[in-house]
Amino acid sequence: MSDSKSFVATGRRKTAVAKVRLFPGIGKLRVNKRDLEDYFGRPDLIKAARAPLEATGNLQTYDVEATALGGGMSGQAGAVSHGVARALALAVPELKKTLKDTGYLTRDDRMKERKKYGRPGARKRFQFSKR
Repeated sequence: MSDSKSFVATGRRKTAVAKVRLFPGIGKLRVNKRDLEDYFGRPDLIKAARAPLEATGNLQTYDVEATALGGGMSGQAGAVSHGVARALALAVPELKKTLKDTGYLTRDDRMKERKKYGRPGARKRFQFSKR
């Protein structure tokens, strides 16, 4: 794990933030000092976190160390994916177009809508009574 060839990027999704460090290796992925499979557990989240590396064919070329904070598991998986894509674009500039076309470099800005006053939820309204 030499620091000279590492690429650092930040990924975000919902309220989750992931700081990702990408460096040449054998394809080991770690999140919060735990293996990717052990940390996320669910196959869909593991696949989401790995997606940028698989799309570019670099799964066995780089090792990933990520620190994910905030949000839930789904948000953190999305944040790791976004961070990996950004770091990969820094490491191999030729892959930037591929990553952008597949949507991995785009920050998913969908957030939970806030609850408004005078209502039971963000959009739900109390039952209307005519009389």
